[in-house]
Amino acid sequence: MSLSFDPASVRLPNGHFIGGELVSEGVDTLPFVRPSDERVVADLPVADAAIVARAVENAHRAQRASGWGTMAPRDRARLLRRFAELIEAKGEELGRLEAVSSTRPITAAMAYDVPATAEAFRFFAEYADKSGGEVAATRADHLGLIIAEPYGVVAAITPWNFPLSMVSWKAGAAMAAGNAVVVKPSEMTPFSTVRLAELAIEAGIPAGIFNVVQGDGQRTGDALCRHPLIAKISFTGSTATGAAIMRASAESGTKPVTLELGGKSPQLVFADIADVERTAGHVSGSILYNGGQVCVAGSRLIVQRGVEAPMLEALARRFRDIRPGPTWEAETGFAPIISRRQMERVDDIVRRTLEAGATALVGGAPMAYRNEGAFYQPTILTDVTPDMPAVREEVFGPVLTVQSFETEAEGIALADHPDYGLAAGVHTGDLGKAMRAMRGIPAGTVWINRYGRTADFAIPTGGFKRSGIGKDLGRAAFEANQRHKSVLIEF
Repeated sequence: MSLSFDPASVRLPNGHFIGGELVSEGVDTLPFVRPSDERVVADLPVADAAIVARAVENAHRAQRASGWGTMAPRDRARLLRRFAELIEAKGEELGRLEAVSSTRPITAAMAYDVPATAEAFRFFAEYADKSGGEVAATRADHLGLIIAEPYGVVAAITPWNFPLSMVSWKAGAAMAAGNAVVVKPSEMTPFSTVRLAELAIEAGIPAGIFNVVQGDGQRTGDALCRHPLIAKISFTGSTATGAAIMRASAESGTKPVTLELGGKSPQLVFADIADVERTAGHVSGSILYNGGQVCVAGSRLIVQRGVEAPMLEALARRFRDIRPGPTWEAETGFAPIISRRQMERVDDIVRRTLEAGATALVGGAPMAYRNEGAFYQPTILTDVTPDMPAVREEVFGPVLTVQSFETEAEGIALADHPDYGLAAGVHTGDLGKAMRAMRGIPAGTVWINRYGRTADFAIPTGGFKRSGIGKDLGRAAFEANQRHKSVLIEF
């Protein structure tokens, strides 16, 4: 049975979700533009400071009155597992909603986004009764305790590139730790988060534990970060917005923040790789997946000269062999750019790089033959230097730059970006070389002879330098949603 569907058949749950109810009021509205065909299909209500305050205060009351933060951790875990099962049961509905209102093709949404969302809630649920503090080493006539407690209300601000799975990373960890959450999804991909909040109620999670406010960053996001009852903030998105969130946090109570920000991740390929085609698959997948709109996209190929020619040949073939189309068609294998504005930004960076002397081996322009949606040609730029825009700036599109090197030390030095350190890939048949590169590249995640996360969520993710602070996923993400109280008892 084909996964293709009619986008007009999908219900868009349009509004905020506060205290278990859909709320349609707003101080203003924003047009929602479907990425695949650039049609305005809804007007999104914008939450001002008053609506944000209503959501946060509701979450604060619910977290206390429902006992969510004080119930037996195993009971909280049981409700989150039930939530995960319901997400899987509603998988087709969620997959269609994600596809029609984001850049995620329906096949990808069903194969990855929905299962990963359910699994993230299930994963964090398992920490609920397994991470509760510790007993400190003290004198025999004292007892020292380090007690873990939830913060209360956590703000989660999620990006537009993976709406479902990103909210599960943040809300899953926060809720499992006993917090209520107020989520602000991107105004460009607002709907699937609301449907998740509705399903949380169906799963038996108390009303007010999972809330959603819609709007832009300047009004809604800023008001959310500054509310005095928000005790922690988790954000994934641009470095500039991350800096604004840090300022808002510092000015409104010095709240802890977790920030996964921009990246210019290198793919360091040595000449001793065992299989050029296999490595080319890793490199191309890392930059073509979701149209390059991935924080950890491997956007900088740094290849040793002995293997440069066959690697570029294999990559060019893959870059030309794509299947663009609407996200609601099962045959679509290449995503649109989220908006016309973002595509113009991608094109501007490419054009400035070409004007600076680079060569477009493949692509280098919008897809002129597409009359619907903002699709950009998969692009490989050669003859680049470190100071060119496409090498220096985060593009967030299907654009790969190519730099070559002779010695191991030269390759590792090129992999070290002056600003970003989110992720890196190292491809080599020499274990010692792989370990030296891993040590030498300042990045929060290094993949060796692969590129991308596994589906078990056990390994945390986060960046160095301007790529962020703190971690999502893993035990570290769960523990970041708890505060720790020190207790010393004298007998």
